[in-house]
Amino acid sequence: MKVIVFTLLLLTAQFITAQTAAKEQIISELPELEITEGINLHIISPEPILYVDLSTQKLTGDLPAGNIARVKITDFSDKDLKEKERAPGVFLSGDQIGVITVVGQSFIAQYKAIYRDRDNLNTITNIHIQPEEMQPIEFDKTAFSNLELRKFAMNIIQKNTEKKPIREERSLGLSVQLNNVYVISDYIFLDMTFKNKSNLSYDIEALKFSVEDKKIHKSTNNQSIEMASIFQLNSQKHFRKNFRNIYVFKKFTYPNSKVMMIRLIEEQLSGRTIEMKINYSDILKADTF
Repeated sequence: MKVIVFTLLLLTAQFITAQTAAKEQIISELPELEITEGINLHIISPEPILYVDLSTQKLTGDLPAGNIARVKITDFSDKDLKEKERAPGVFLSGDQIGVITVVGQSFIAQYKAIYRDRDNLNTITNIHIQPEEMQPIEFDKTAFSNLELRKFAMNIIQKNTEKKPIREERSLGLSVQLNNVYVISDYIFLDMTFKNKSNLSYDIEALKFSVEDKKIHKSTNNQSIEMASIFQLNSQKHFRKNFRNIYVFKKFTYPNSKVMMIRLIEEQLSGRTIEMKINYSDILKADTF
């Protein structure tokens, strides 16, 4: 679990050099978020959260998930509580107790945290960041946010797949198809379909990608390099008959003496595993969109 950092000094150089396309913001114009002692406020982002800043020690929080920030009023010690009770005007309903800043892959959103007492039955427990609350941030043009990658992947899904796949492997009533390969900027998109002709549904334990030697000689060890996709359109782990998905990788190369190996592995104790090899020539013939 990532702990939210309470200072702007830990911003990366990428954040520091980023430029916003929107006007400057002042505190009085920020949208309000109501928050109550003892109740967590969950801020849900449409894309992964890269950074959160809480402007005062009255607020604390963490990142329980990649696109969720959890914020609450700091739990004070007994001594602090006694001091707070003696201090008039502190934590009165309607008071502003800080500014919450959320930075995503392509935006920054800021809110005024407004205190509401526990007698308020309409206490908000979660909010979704709305488009009108986002100020766009211009990062390196070769880098795409998950929202942009999803948009590209959805465009691929809508394309016709009736043409013959580039590669296809069949075994044990299963088939794996590489429908097509697409390239945009420094990203490679693999359009894949999995089919199950049996009446027994398939539970995916793992889909593994690696680069391995094309020919394995007895006198040498097989060199296998694991690869991980940076984005996939669907996270589905179960299918009955057909399952199509898009897997995205940062640009990679490998020599003709090696192949890209794709392994579909079912949950144990099943033996239904199927492999497919992709030559680098298949990657070089990738379409653009």
